[in-house]
Amino acid sequence: MLKIWSMKQQQQKNEAASGQAKKKKVTAAQLRVQKDLSELSLPGTMKTTFPNPDDILNFTLTITPDEGLYKGGQFNFSFAISQNFPHEPPKVKCKEKIYHPNIDLEGNVCLNILREDWKPVLNLNAVVVGLQFLFLEPNASDPLNKDAANDLMSDRDRFRRNVRSSMGGGQVKGESFDRVLLK
Repeated sequence: MLKIWSMKQQQQKNEAASGQAKKKKVTAAQLRVQKDLSELSLPGTMKTTFPNPDDILNFTLTITPDEGLYKGGQFNFSFAISQNFPHEPPKVKCKEKIYHPNIDLEGNVCLNILREDWKPVLNLNAVVVGLQFLFLEPNASDPLNKDAANDLMSDRDRFRRNVRSSMGGGQVKGESFDRVLLK
């Protein structure tokens, strides 16, 4: 044990003498995120991008639904993970302004596991699956966008038309939306 300690001290002296920078410590949050990311099994309709490859706590998830009302659109979600992860959920925001009962006009996402139902045993894969499910089955009973939720509950055809119009960059009820259609 003492030999290891003296070797460590010698290594630090050598690094200091040669001007090498001290390595940054890896935090518990970074280790957990690295584990979660390595276990992600994303379908072809999703991909992650890292604007800063050295920062795995901030990345973008792109979802391109291939079925459901949002088929043909491309939606980007920013993930900001704090140093308290997994004790705190990641902060997830939709970068595009879209017409969805569970995503407000500022991009906030209403997903129970991102709020009161978050538990440290949950991982990033659970969040990804939850986001994917929001595009397959929008939930009108727990809305952030009440107009969209009311349309979904009262007139599904009008909701479908509004989704298509908004995805094309159109307006719904005087509100302009970002074009997210790929074609």
